[in-house]
Amino acid sequence: MSYVGKKFPNLSVNAMNEMGDTIQVNVLEEAVQNKKKVLLFWYPKDFTFVCPTELHAFQEALPEFEKRNTIVIGASCDTAEVHFAWLNTSKDDGGIEGVTYNLLADTNRNLSRVLDILDITEVTYDEETGLDMVVGDSVTYRATYLIDETGTVFHEGINHMPIGRNVNEYIRLIDAMSHLQEHGEVCPANWEEGKEAMNANREATAAYLSNN
Repeated sequence: MSYVGKKFPNLSVNAMNEMGDTIQVNVLEEAVQNKKKVLLFWYPKDFTFVCPTELHAFQEALPEFEKRNTIVIGASCDTAEVHFAWLNTSKDDGGIEGVTYNLLADTNRNLSRVLDILDITEVTYDEETGLDMVVGDSVTYRATYLIDETGTVFHEGINHMPIGRNVNEYIRLIDAMSHLQEHGEVCPANWEEGKEAMNANREATAAYLSNN
């Protein structure tokens, strides 16, 4: 189920903050109560390979997101304690020391199941045990959600495990949404901040295409 154009699920989830405290975070409330956009990115597992490169990339870009009134939140199904251990592991050892944004610890899979982003490819019934057997690790794909100040999702995307994200693309998407909110103009293909946008009508489209 896609959440684009819909409110993000109203669920509170355990999280680890940069101080080492386990807290509760409700992504919807983060957007609405703070009147900010939220970028929520899910990754499969702590202490793995592509994942730390992404967490560091989002951290390096954090000033750009903050400049755009956007909160960054990471998330996986690891426990808060494992998050804390990874946060205390140096970058040289594959850790994420220096990451300052909150990390959701969706250990009960409540939020990731609602979002339908777990890597469960099949559920089979085992007649011998009488149990449903899951095929997959029951961890999340690299799912990303952009949420506006009203709690409405305006972008979602899912990468397979081996494929890391381009952080700059999310900055571009946030700029595009902000441009729409401020000017009422839509943003054409490959639009970037400072480039020409257009009104949402046939004449404006024709004029844009003739100039580009």
